[in-house]
Amino acid sequence: MEREGQTVDVLVVGAGASGAAFSWSLAESGISVLCLEQGDWVQSHSYSSTHDDWELHRQTDMNPNPNVRRDRQDYPVDETDSDISPLMYNAVGGSTIHWSAHVPRFHPSDFRVRTLDGVADDWPIKYEDLEEFYDLNDQMIGVAGVVGDPAYPLKSDRQTGPVPLGKLGLKMVEGFERLGWHWWPSESAVVTEAYDGRLPCNNCGPCDIGCTRGSKASSDITYWPKALEAGAKLETGVTVSEITLDEDGLANGVLYYSRDGSVHRQRADFVILAANGIGTTRLLLNSKSTLFPDGLANRSGLVGNNLMFHPYTRITGVFDEALDGHKGPISCCFISHEFYETDPSRDFFRGYSLQVVRGSGPAQSALGGLASNMVPWGLNHHRVFRERYNHEITLAISGEDLPEKENRVELDTLLTDKFGIPAPKVIYRLSDNSKKLMNHAISKGAEVLKAAGAKYVLTHPLLRASGWHLLGTARMGSSPETSVVNQWGQSHDVKNLFIIDGSIFVTSAAIAPTSTIQALALRIADYFKRNIKRIS
Repeated sequence: MEREGQTVDVLVVGAGASGAAFSWSLAESGISVLCLEQGDWVQSHSYSSTHDDWELHRQTDMNPNPNVRRDRQDYPVDETDSDISPLMYNAVGGSTIHWSAHVPRFHPSDFRVRTLDGVADDWPIKYEDLEEFYDLNDQMIGVAGVVGDPAYPLKSDRQTGPVPLGKLGLKMVEGFERLGWHWWPSESAVVTEAYDGRLPCNNCGPCDIGCTRGSKASSDITYWPKALEAGAKLETGVTVSEITLDEDGLANGVLYYSRDGSVHRQRADFVILAANGIGTTRLLLNSKSTLFPDGLANRSGLVGNNLMFHPYTRITGVFDEALDGHKGPISCCFISHEFYETDPSRDFFRGYSLQVVRGSGPAQSALGGLASNMVPWGLNHHRVFRERYNHEITLAISGEDLPEKENRVELDTLLTDKFGIPAPKVIYRLSDNSKKLMNHAISKGAEVLKAAGAKYVLTHPLLRASGWHLLGTARMGSSPETSVVNQWGQSHDVKNLFIIDGSIFVTSAAIAPTSTIQALALRIADYFKRNIKRIS
């Protein structure tokens, strides 16, 4: 679509979790907003979860790694110097299409890590500043769960009842109860009753390759229909290459490639970045000028630094009894925060969560299940397969990743996308603190699996293909010297440029970030609406 000469009030880059929430909030207030998305709409009937060979699609065209998937809307990522592979999806709804829909909130302590534990940095906001926006996001997406989790302040009522624990979950509860450890049913963006025109979950299982029923709250079926109805505009198949500036150093729009490779310009009074912790960084670093020779909004030198993924692994117990592990949303059973906070008796800072994960299909089980321990080939293959398939319980371990400047995203000097835009290069090494944390977590995971009755346990030290959470590369803070944006996501350097995705995280916590990403986007949108005439 040709847009030369047209100016929109607000231009959002990225139609995923944060871009969708922000666009809806502005549109329902009557503000003109246009969102540009690199991917397309994905029709639910085309999801590979409807196919008999869905497990093969998970390894190929629906693989969460763009370097494996290689769709036409993807860009390559140089991950050769990273211990963890970045995972992302370009589409309306973004990575919420691939999302397992676990929506825990950050703890109040997660915003005060420096004060409490003397590591990392405090956020310029606190839990209470996000609470009303957590609640609003819950209403918009529909959350299944149970109120009263002692790990948190009291929350508002959940929109539907919890996802059933099933035989697998109830078996695992025995282990946690035997040890006296905290556990609580997962808060899940998967409705268990009809909600807002969506069907209840039927427990089919492979949520991470698309939900055909609309039970899972991907942003394409929650925020976007309401945003478009309120007047927001959304253009797909658009690859933004650069943010442009006027003579005063303010953002005045973007340059982008259309599907046919032609270059266009979209003018805007405000530019909002919602392209994830890697995509946003890539765009900022590629937007160089005489004012910003090291990349836009990068006078601090911090754009791209402090990348946080979450060290992640899975540990699997094999049990005698069949567990119906395929029934239910894969990552939404229950979670434990027993080891979430810093304990001075341990040799590492901060902590981790233990998340009970349901079983895999037959092909994945043969490949080693969720713990990546392959069933051996040869005479014992069928015996071991029968012993494991539908007899496994997996604990997913998500550790808090502390920000480290040397873990970063930069532009690759050789690799480009199909339009010649430099690809992002990810440089990430697991810290000593994370290694100690993960060793402790694996030990405790094995302990509770055995307490639940596991015959033996399969472990994997670090899951490389676990970079779902792309955080921290444009962190928020009060000082322009030590942060990229302020507490409202507003660039310290370019006053009409805002960042609303996981880039702005100061710390990572030890749980999935999507609920916090969307709450932050809604909070920033609320500030923006109230102050749009004064922002300059």
